[in-house]
Amino acid sequence: MKKTLIIGASPDESRYAYKAAHMLKRFNHDIVNVGIKKGEVAGVTIEKPEIIHNDIDTITLYIGPALQAQYHHYILQTKPRRVIFNPGTENSELEKLLEQHGIEPVEACTLVLLSTGQY
Repeated sequence: MKKTLIIGASPDESRYAYKAAHMLKRFNHDIVNVGIKKGEVAGVTIEKPEIIHNDIDTITLYIGPALQAQYHHYILQTKPRRVIFNPGTENSELEKLLEQHGIEPVEACTLVLLSTGQY
C-alpha cells in the first residue's frame, strides 16, 4: 500500500480532500493529514506541516497554486515518490521543481485513480 500525505486536509465533508482521505482508507492506504484546519479526517488527526515524514510514497494536493509556495520546502524534505496535482492544483513551477529533485509530478484526480485501480 502507498502511504499518502494529503496537503489541504479538511474535516469539511463537502471537500474533495475529505472524500479522498476516506477513499484512501477504504482502499487500505495509510494516510497523513496536513492542513490548517483542526480536527480529524478518516480517524487521522490533521497536523501542521511541521513533522517531516520519511515514509511517504505519494503526496496528493488539495490546495491551489497560490498557497503551494509555502509548502515547497516541506514537500521536498518529505521526498515522496510522486505528487498528485488534483484538478485546480496544477502548477508548472512546482512541477518543474519536483522533477529537478527526482519526484514525479502527476496531474490527475486521486479519487479517479483509486476508483479505476490506477493508484
